[in-house]
Amino acid sequence: MAKKMSAKARATARKQKDKWKTKRWYTIRAPRSPWNFQNIGETIGESDEHIMGRIYEMTQQEFNGDFTKMHVMLRFRVTDTAGQDALTTFVGHHHQTNHIRRQIRRYRGKIDDVMDAVTEDGYLVRIKPLIITQKRVQTSVKQAIRSKTREVVRGFIAKSTYDGLQVAMLDGSLESDIQNSIKTIYPCKSVVIRKSQLLQAGVIMDAGPTLDEIHSQEARSTAELKAKKAAALAEAMEEESEEAEEETTEEVAEAPAEVAEAPEPVAEAPAAEEVVEEAPAEASTDYSSMTVAQLKELLKEAGKPVSGKKADLIERLQE
Repeated sequence: MAKKMSAKARATARKQKDKWKTKRWYTIRAPRSPWNFQNIGETIGESDEHIMGRIYEMTQQEFNGDFTKMHVMLRFRVTDTAGQDALTTFVGHHHQTNHIRRQIRRYRGKIDDVMDAVTEDGYLVRIKPLIITQKRVQTSVKQAIRSKTREVVRGFIAKSTYDGLQVAMLDGSLESDIQNSIKTIYPCKSVVIRKSQLLQAGVIMDAGPTLDEIHSQEARSTAELKAKKAAALAEAMEEESEEAEEETTEEVAEAPAEVAEAPEPVAEAPAAEEVVEEAPAEASTDYSSMTVAQLKELLKEAGKPVSGKKADLIERLQE
């Protein structure tokens, strides 16, 4: 019985498909407006329906390179697909809890608020500002600051599109407007939009480049980068070949001088007295006419190092 079950299990395993082979990678892209389909990451899924509604989170530092906003988390929801591209909608952001806790101290005042507002193009958003005062303040002061903050935020949102609101929240301009309006009430240490949330979508704007234009632009950038790398590599190879040619030319130019001077010792060899007289004159030998290989042979015979350039070898022989 055990053998039959084992055989059946093996047959079932053979029939099962490898799910990883059916999956594919999608490029996650930020909204067309105002982020121009920026490439923000990748995700894997079996089909378009499988990744629809998926939430992708990333830090603002990864998104736009702002190191001071590394504690801000951005949230994008996949709402559509186009081939290998997963198109998203910005659904909000939030500050990391540990960062907020570091801002709050016993001797400071904390003012929280939650408000809903509708943008000019019909998006319903929820905004949660956080205000930290220099010192602890009375409840009446907190109420005045909270009321002024609501007035500024709702007025700004009512006159802005959802795209403009995204930019204002991420670049800090909305926070600056709030701080400038409430500083007459009480000095504040910091003002941040600690959290935002998209509750209901409105009119979708079609401003910005199309996805095909973004693809062609990315292809041009990739081609330019490859061309720069190829040019740098070719330049480096040319420099190496020129150096090799220079070394070969020097060796060829030194070779005839060696051939012309070679017969002189042979002609004077029969005269024993002359050989004895010329022996001490080795110090005046014309080493510059010799090749590097010949100089190294002489150094080896003399038991001296053979490393270095030709000038170094000649200097070592003349010591």
